[in-house]
Amino acid sequence: MTPPSLALRGLGAAAGIGLVALAAAALVRRHQRRARRRALLERLGRFALEAVHRVQVPDGMGGFYHVDHLLLTPRGVLVLDTRRVPGLIFGGDQMSEWTVLARGRRDTFDNPQPALYDRIAAVKALVGDVPVEGLIVFSNVGRFAKGKPKGVVMLDELDAGLGPIDPEARASPADEPAGIATIRAAWTGLVARLRPSPHEFTNL
Repeated sequence: MTPPSLALRGLGAAAGIGLVALAAAALVRRHQRRARRRALLERLGRFALEAVHRVQVPDGMGGFYHVDHLLLTPRGVLVLDTRRVPGLIFGGDQMSEWTVLARGRRDTFDNPQPALYDRIAAVKALVGDVPVEGLIVFSNVGRFAKGKPKGVVMLDELDAGLGPIDPEARASPADEPAGIATIRAAWTGLVARLRPSPHEFTNL
Protein backbone atom coordinates (compact mmCIF):
# COMPACT_ATOMS: atom_id res chain seq x y z
CA MET A 1 0.00 0.00 0.00
CA THR A 2 1.37 3.42 -0.99
CA PRO A 3 1.90 5.72 1.99
CA PRO A 4 -0.36 8.81 1.90
CA SER A 5 2.62 11.16 1.76
CA LEU A 6 4.00 9.46 -1.36
CA ALA A 7 0.58 9.49 -3.01
CA LEU A 8 0.23 13.20 -2.35
CA ARG A 9 3.69 13.87 -3.72
CA GLY A 10 2.78 11.88 -6.83
CA LEU A 11 -0.40 13.91 -7.31
CA GLY A 12 1.53 17.11 -6.79
CA ALA A 13 4.12 16.10 -9.38
CA ALA A 14 1.41 15.17 -11.89
CA ALA A 15 -0.34 18.48 -11.33
CA GLY A 16 2.94 20.32 -11.80
CA ILE A 17 3.61 18.52 -15.06
CA GLY A 18 0.10 19.35 -16.22
CA LEU A 19 0.56 23.05 -15.45
CA VAL A 20 3.88 23.10 -17.29
CA ALA A 21 2.26 21.45 -20.32
CA LEU A 22 -0.57 23.99 -20.30
CA ALA A 23 1.87 26.88 -20.03
CA ALA A 24 3.97 25.48 -22.89
CA ALA A 25 0.88 25.07 -25.07
CA ALA A 26 -0.18 28.66 -24.33
CA LEU A 27 3.29 29.92 -25.33
CA VAL A 28 3.13 27.96 -28.58
CA ARG A 29 -0.30 29.40 -29.41
CA ARG A 30 0.91 32.92 -28.60
CA HIS A 31 3.95 32.44 -30.83
CA GLN A 32 1.73 31.14 -33.65
CA ARG A 33 -0.62 34.12 -33.34
CA ARG A 34 2.29 36.56 -33.48
CA ALA A 35 3.78 34.75 -36.48
CA ARG A 36 0.45 34.88 -38.32
CA ARG A 37 0.11 38.57 -37.47
CA ARG A 38 3.56 39.37 -38.84
CA ALA A 39 2.88 37.34 -41.98
CA LEU A 40 -0.45 39.10 -42.56
CA LEU A 41 0.96 42.60 -42.11
CA GLU A 42 3.88 41.81 -44.40
CA ARG A 43 1.47 40.46 -46.99
CA LEU A 44 -0.79 43.50 -46.85
CA GLY A 45 2.23 45.77 -47.04
CA ARG A 46 3.01 44.43 -50.50
CA PHE A 47 -0.27 45.86 -51.82
CA ALA A 48 -0.21 49.25 -50.09
CA LEU A 49 1.63 52.53 -50.36
CA GLU A 50 0.71 53.01 -46.69
CA ALA A 51 -1.48 51.14 -44.21
CA VAL A 52 -3.02 51.46 -40.77
CA HIS A 53 -4.43 48.64 -38.67
CA ARG A 54 -6.94 48.25 -35.82
CA VAL A 55 -8.41 51.73 -36.02
CA GLN A 56 -11.74 53.44 -35.43
CA VAL A 57 -13.37 55.60 -38.12
CA PRO A 58 -15.93 58.29 -37.18
CA ASP A 59 -19.42 57.25 -38.24
CA GLY A 60 -20.68 60.83 -38.65
CA MET A 61 -23.09 60.54 -35.73
CA GLY A 62 -20.71 60.84 -32.80
CA GLY A 63 -19.69 57.19 -32.79
CA PHE A 64 -17.01 55.09 -34.43
CA TYR A 65 -16.68 51.98 -36.56
CA HIS A 66 -13.90 49.50 -35.93
CA VAL A 67 -11.80 48.79 -39.03
CA ASP A 68 -9.31 45.94 -39.18
CA HIS A 69 -7.13 47.36 -41.96
CA LEU A 70 -7.07 50.48 -44.13
CA LEU A 71 -4.76 50.44 -47.15
CA LEU A 72 -3.69 53.31 -49.37
CA THR A 73 -3.34 51.98 -52.92
CA PRO A 74 -2.82 53.65 -56.31
CA ARG A 75 -6.57 53.10 -56.93
CA GLY A 76 -7.73 54.74 -53.72
CA VAL A 77 -8.48 53.51 -50.20
CA LEU A 78 -9.15 49.85 -49.46
CA VAL A 79 -11.11 48.77 -46.36
CA LEU A 80 -10.36 45.23 -45.23
CA ASP A 81 -12.40 43.18 -42.77
CA THR A 82 -10.45 40.05 -41.84
CA ARG A 83 -12.06 36.86 -40.53
CA ARG A 84 -10.63 33.56 -39.26
CA VAL A 85 -13.47 31.04 -39.54
CA PRO A 86 -12.34 27.40 -39.68
CA GLY A 87 -14.65 24.95 -41.39
CA LEU A 88 -17.14 24.79 -44.22
CA ILE A 89 -18.93 28.14 -44.65
CA PHE A 90 -22.37 28.72 -46.16
CA GLY A 91 -23.14 32.37 -46.89
CA GLY A 92 -25.09 34.53 -49.31
CA ASP A 93 -25.78 38.18 -50.08
CA GLN A 94 -29.42 37.92 -48.96
CA MET A 95 -28.77 35.87 -45.81
CA SER A 96 -28.79 37.67 -42.46
CA GLU A 97 -26.73 34.87 -40.89
CA TRP A 98 -24.01 32.68 -42.34
CA THR A 99 -23.41 29.12 -41.19
CA VAL A 100 -20.16 27.29 -40.52
CA LEU A 101 -19.76 23.54 -40.05
CA ALA A 102 -16.63 22.43 -38.22
CA ARG A 103 -15.72 19.44 -36.05
CA GLY A 104 -19.25 18.14 -36.12
CA ARG A 105 -20.72 21.42 -34.89
CA ARG A 106 -22.98 23.92 -36.61
CA ASP A 107 -22.58 27.59 -35.72
CA THR A 108 -23.80 30.85 -37.20
CA PHE A 109 -22.47 34.38 -37.39
CA ASP A 110 -23.90 37.65 -38.69
CA ASN A 111 -23.54 38.38 -42.39
CA PRO A 112 -20.46 40.68 -42.40
CA GLN A 113 -21.40 42.53 -45.61
CA PRO A 114 -23.66 45.24 -44.06
CA ALA A 115 -20.97 46.12 -41.50
CA LEU A 116 -18.40 46.39 -44.29
CA TYR A 117 -20.70 48.68 -46.29
CA ASP A 118 -21.08 50.92 -43.21
CA ARG A 119 -17.29 51.16 -42.86
CA ILE A 120 -16.88 51.95 -46.56
CA ALA A 121 -19.50 54.72 -46.30
CA ALA A 122 -17.79 56.19 -43.23
CA VAL A 123 -14.43 56.29 -45.01
CA LYS A 124 -15.99 57.78 -48.16
CA ALA A 125 -17.45 60.59 -46.08
CA LEU A 126 -13.92 61.54 -45.02
CA VAL A 127 -12.03 61.26 -48.32
CA GLY A 128 -14.44 62.97 -50.72
CA ASP A 129 -14.12 61.91 -54.34
CA VAL A 130 -11.29 59.43 -53.74
CA PRO A 131 -12.41 55.87 -54.62
CA VAL A 132 -13.05 53.59 -51.65
CA GLU A 133 -13.39 49.82 -51.96
CA GLY A 134 -13.88 47.09 -49.40
CA LEU A 135 -13.21 43.39 -49.05
CA ILE A 136 -13.92 40.72 -46.45
CA VAL A 137 -10.85 38.49 -46.29
CA PHE A 138 -11.32 34.99 -44.90
CA SER A 139 -8.46 32.84 -43.69
CA ASN A 140 -7.53 29.78 -45.68
CA VAL A 141 -8.56 27.58 -42.73
CA GLY A 142 -12.14 27.95 -43.99
CA ARG A 143 -13.84 27.20 -47.30
CA PHE A 144 -17.08 28.43 -48.85
CA ALA A 145 -19.22 25.49 -49.83
CA LYS A 146 -21.36 27.09 -52.55
CA GLY A 147 -19.36 30.00 -53.86
CA LYS A 148 -18.28 33.21 -52.19
CA PRO A 149 -20.71 36.10 -51.62
CA LYS A 150 -20.06 39.59 -53.01
CA GLY A 151 -16.95 41.29 -51.65
CA VAL A 152 -15.54 38.09 -50.10
CA VAL A 153 -12.08 36.76 -50.93
CA MET A 154 -9.86 34.12 -49.43
CA LEU A 155 -6.45 35.16 -48.12
CA ASP A 156 -4.56 33.42 -50.91
CA GLU A 157 -6.64 35.29 -53.51
CA LEU A 158 -5.36 38.70 -52.44
CA ASP A 159 -2.19 38.27 -54.45
CA ALA A 160 -4.18 37.82 -57.66
CA GLY A 161 -6.73 40.53 -56.94
CA LEU A 162 -4.31 43.22 -55.75
CA GLY A 163 -1.12 43.89 -57.64
CA PRO A 164 2.05 44.38 -55.58
CA ILE A 165 3.32 47.95 -55.21
CA ASP A 166 6.57 48.88 -56.92
CA PRO A 167 9.08 49.44 -54.06
CA GLU A 168 10.40 52.53 -55.85
CA ALA A 169 6.91 54.04 -55.92
CA ARG A 170 6.63 53.53 -52.19
CA ALA A 171 10.06 55.05 -51.56
CA SER A 172 9.60 58.10 -53.82
CA PRO A 173 6.10 59.55 -53.39
CA ALA A 174 7.30 62.88 -54.81
CA ASP A 175 7.60 61.23 -58.25
CA GLU A 176 4.07 59.79 -58.25
CA PRO A 177 1.45 60.89 -60.79
CA ALA A 178 -0.81 63.78 -59.84
CA GLY A 179 -3.77 61.44 -59.31
CA ILE A 180 -1.96 59.48 -56.64
CA ALA A 181 -0.85 62.73 -54.99
CA THR A 182 -4.52 63.66 -54.64
CA ILE A 183 -5.26 60.27 -53.12
CA ARG A 184 -2.36 60.67 -50.70
CA ALA A 185 -3.67 64.06 -49.57
CA ALA A 186 -7.09 62.56 -48.85
CA TRP A 187 -5.40 59.66 -47.03
CA THR A 188 -3.47 62.07 -44.80
CA GLY A 189 -6.70 63.79 -43.83
CA LEU A 190 -8.35 60.42 -43.17
CA VAL A 191 -5.57 59.15 -40.94
CA ALA A 192 -5.74 62.34 -38.89
CA ARG A 193 -9.36 61.53 -38.03
CA LEU A 194 -8.71 57.96 -36.91
CA ARG A 195 -8.08 56.68 -33.41
CA PRO A 196 -6.75 53.35 -32.10
CA SER A 197 -9.30 50.56 -31.71
CA PRO A 198 -9.52 48.45 -28.55
CA HIS A 199 -10.70 45.42 -30.53
CA GLU A 200 -8.46 42.40 -30.86
CA PHE A 201 -6.32 41.87 -33.92
CA THR A 202 -7.72 39.17 -36.23
CA ASN A 203 -4.94 36.70 -36.99
CA LEU A 204 -5.53 34.93 -40.28
